[in-house]
Amino acid sequence: MNMTAIFINALAVVCLFFALIKDRTKTKQALKMAVISFFRISPTVLAIILIIGLFSGFVPESQISKVVGENAGFRGVLTVAFLGAILHIPSLVSFPLAASLLEKGASITSIAVFITTLTMIGMVTLPLEIRILGKKLALLRNGLSFIIAIIIGLIMGAIL
Repeated sequence: MNMTAIFINALAVVCLFFALIKDRTKTKQALKMAVISFFRISPTVLAIILIIGLFSGFVPESQISKVVGENAGFRGVLTVAFLGAILHIPSLVSFPLAASLLEKGASITSIAVFITTLTMIGMVTLPLEIRILGKKLALLRNGLSFIIAIIIGLIMGAIL
């Protein structure tokens, strides 16, 4: 375990300790809610981990590098941008997926674009967004977010 993970876990334990001191009842209630939430999202997380494992096992590194690696160019960036815009993956799970893609040869630019489009663009939620914001504004927001996600990815690739 790296130092960041140790620090975050230690901080969580310390905060839990202080919460118990302040109000035992509310802390126990919050812990019960956390356990319920954990079991509620576990099937989704396990399914996505399974998909990542199958993906890693069946798709060779050379193919990943070819499609979204440094040599893929702007076509690779657009590929992951569209995938990120269409897929509905929780951010919590997208980071391990991004790490495994990075290890398999994907470029930093592609990974940054993928994560950014996952979080900024919602094709699944677009119908709801259209009802709330109107068609023109919802499409404008998603279109601008798509362009900005690509720009962010290109900047991240240049910096890192």
